[in-house]
Amino acid sequence: MGIRGEVFSSKVLTEKRTYFFNVKENRKGDLFMNVVESKKQGEDGFERHSIIVYEEDIEAFYKEMSKAVDYIKKSKSK
Repeated sequence: MGIRGEVFSSKVLTEKRTYFFNVKENRKGDLFMNVVESKKQGEDGFERHSIIVYEEDIEAFYKEMSKAVDYIKKSKSK
């Protein structure tokens, strides 16, 4: 197990925001994903928003997220 239960982490840096995709393990050994959006707020601070997707929900979450991404891609090509 990693720091604070993290077993995997990746990030996407954009011009205004950073997105983190963290896979963590709880005390029981169950995995969950924590998706965090972070953006600079003022000189020293950051505004953060986070969602947690539990292992038993990950397939349904991925399926619906893929539909939303496909919709955006199709809308852009019109």
